[in-house]
Amino acid sequence: MREPLNKKVQEIQPSGIRKFFDIVSEMDDVLSLGVGEPDFDTPWHIRDEGIYSLEKGRTFYTSNSGLKELRQEICNYLERRCHVSYNLENVFITVGGSEAIDLAIRAMIDPGDEVIIPQPCYVSYLPCTILADGVPVAIYLKEENQFRLTAEELEAAITPKSKVLILPFPNNPTGAIMSREDLEAIREVILRHDLFVISDEIYSELTYSGEHVTIASLPDMKERTILINGFSKAYAMTGWRLGYAAAPKHILDQMVKIHQFAIMCAPTTSQYAAIEALRNGDRDVAKMRESYDQRRRFLMTTFKEMGIDCFEPYGAFYVFPNISRFGLSSDEFATRLLQEERVAVVPGTAFGDCGEGFLRISYAYSLDALKKALERMDRFIKKLEQEKA
Repeated sequence: MREPLNKKVQEIQPSGIRKFFDIVSEMDDVLSLGVGEPDFDTPWHIRDEGIYSLEKGRTFYTSNSGLKELRQEICNYLERRCHVSYNLENVFITVGGSEAIDLAIRAMIDPGDEVIIPQPCYVSYLPCTILADGVPVAIYLKEENQFRLTAEELEAAITPKSKVLILPFPNNPTGAIMSREDLEAIREVILRHDLFVISDEIYSELTYSGEHVTIASLPDMKERTILINGFSKAYAMTGWRLGYAAAPKHILDQMVKIHQFAIMCAPTTSQYAAIEALRNGDRDVAKMRESYDQRRRFLMTTFKEMGIDCFEPYGAFYVFPNISRFGLSSDEFATRLLQEERVAVVPGTAFGDCGEGFLRISYAYSLDALKKALERMDRFIKKLEQEKA
């Protein structure tokens, strides 16, 4: 029998996050700080709208681009919260932000085009680039720069084949953000080299230092930016599987074409619920953000007491502590912590090679769970220090 599988697909490694948590699923009494999912339920008024849509029999396909009413609310939201203006023709609805990322890369990349990917980063950018026959070019972000992308780092990574920069801020896994000044500096490089930007802003509402700034709001950038966002993180709607892209029409049309043949449309029930989220969900988002911020500050204080170095993140709901001083690789540290203390975290290498020496810890968990987990982690660290003595 001939080989049935695509070689390119076979060569792509499985997600380091999922691989690690396959082990967790087989164990008892584990405190997990690894999953990037809000611990809040979707607010009731949003769930009610989804239920009502089913009661009214709204179980039909929507247009490929999504409900017109929802796309208009997204336009309103982006102008209100991000200070960037879009028309209906510039917005379409996807099955989560992950589909939008995949579509944007496939719609824009020809074989051999280079996609610049700042790392550590969300796990899907690199495989999506490879599947589109693009060439991923990693920029290793530095802890001393608070894991922000600098103009100098971007300039050094650009070649004549560079076409797209992925801008993953607020960042998963580091929690890093980019200020307006940071974005203005890289904007000059982007324009000089005629690059396009895929800006993954799924954590935009979870920013704890000032207001989130999208690069699409800067002069001359909306025309070359695909802004990607969704409802999973801000509104605790992960299982509803709903995201969106805002982009120039000629790019969006090609993304919709792929979506048309592969997906047809995003879930109708979820779209009606999302309309309610955008119209009346600001207070819910603020309440959840305040809770995350409290947990973030608790973790930073506790890490300091434990003697663990960790730069202060101002976005998303992750911290990225440096554990290199303990003499273990990220994978070894995470594996031993799980086996010996039943605490699950994610090795930094799951997000790129430059994540070595770090761990991703999610604080999308209750303060009580965080306290218990860090007590176990403190006990583990004391054990490591005794081993070295």
